[in-house]
Amino acid sequence: MLTEYHCHILPGIDDGSENAEMSIKMVEMMHTQGVERICATPHFYAHREKSIADYIKKRQDAFDAIKDKLSVSDIRLGAEIAVEQGISEMKDIEKLAIDGTNIILLELPYRPYAKWMSEEIYNISAEFGLRIMLAHVHRYLEYYSKEEIETVLSTNAILQLNNEAFSNWHEKRIAKTVLSEHTDFAFGSDAHNISTRKPNWDLLKKKVKEDVISVSDSMLDKYSL
Repeated sequence: MLTEYHCHILPGIDDGSENAEMSIKMVEMMHTQGVERICATPHFYAHREKSIADYIKKRQDAFDAIKDKLSVSDIRLGAEIAVEQGISEMKDIEKLAIDGTNIILLELPYRPYAKWMSEEIYNISAEFGLRIMLAHVHRYLEYYSKEEIETVLSTNAILQLNNEAFSNWHEKRIAKTVLSEHTDFAFGSDAHNISTRKPNWDLLKKKVKEDVISVSDSMLDKYSL
């Protein structure tokens, strides 16, 4: 069951879909490309939110505005959580795991890697028994040294790859390393709209073998509650 692990389809909650009409079109594009399950992962920035409860309400309201009009029925709500200092101590952080699983999607900062990032990731995993998924691990080449990239790739986590990584020579090298050296990985379009950052599952299916995509698809069931 082709599974989208990282996208911004919920209307008006972050820098993704602007409105319900766009959200419906994004999901229709995914459906046409063969997607059968979608993890909706709007951005979560602790320093911008009043509380996790307030964020969850906004997320649910956004979903309620479109849920009866979508061509894909299996939608799991989650979040793309920015790793910030102290995030592991935030009350109810575990409630942002993807619905029905213990997978929680974390996004590393776009700045030089620091030890505290590893500590926050470890603390979230250990304290709440969550399976970490690190978002688009191929996108940090501009910010991290080779050694820091290796640190990220050696993290005990599901390593998430954006589909477009396979169309970029430098990023493709990291993607291939992930596929050859790791058993837990997941694909996502990281779609934000229907133009510049649109669903691109056709690209992945041209670049990656079906049995490899199946490994990604299995993560949702492997870490289900």
